[in-house]
Amino acid sequence: MSNEQVITRGEESRSSSTGTSRGLIERAQTRDPVAWERMVTLYAPLVLHWCRECGLREDDAADVFQEVFQSVASHLGGFSRDHPGGTFRGWLRTITRNKVNDHFRRRRREPAGVGGSEARLLLTQVPGPDTADESGNGNGAENVLLRRALEMIRAEFEPRTWQAFLETAIEGRAPRDVAADLSMTPGAVRVAKSRVLHRLRTELGDLRG
Repeated sequence: MSNEQVITRGEESRSSSTGTSRGLIERAQTRDPVAWERMVTLYAPLVLHWCRECGLREDDAADVFQEVFQSVASHLGGFSRDHPGGTFRGWLRTITRNKVNDHFRRRRREPAGVGGSEARLLLTQVPGPDTADESGNGNGAENVLLRRALEMIRAEFEPRTWQAFLETAIEGRAPRDVAADLSMTPGAVRVAKSRVLHRLRTELGDLRG
């Protein structure tokens, strides 16, 4: 049996036993509470970054953040990747942009003086997302998203498969060199990289699981 077959069979068994072979978004669409919590945890820093990027203050960003995920909860069942460019991130960004626009429209209609101390106090009590490792650019927010997604799928893969992925996809080493270090064939290293990347894209809602 080849290294490629060993990787495929071992990890298909592990995914089946943990129930994680489907993508995170697909599981959340079935109203799985664990999947929903993971999805919010995963995408919260990115949504908050988009809110700030649009010029929202911290209290307003927290408010819009809540509105975004309320809308996601209401419409997630209708999300589809069938239309061109239909990634979950693209859909989520559209919702965020719409909620930010709604916020600014409400602001323009508000009379002066609205939003006093009582309103500010209520906004400070809105729970915010974990925004560790925030950065001033979109790449930083995307990197947080990718790191969190990788942490979520890490347990689905054998250590050697994961190491092959890290060294080729993250560190940029050639499959031939990684294969020599891990006692694998170059083909097995490429399979390992491809499997993890496919699983990552499925988890992020970028392709079908």
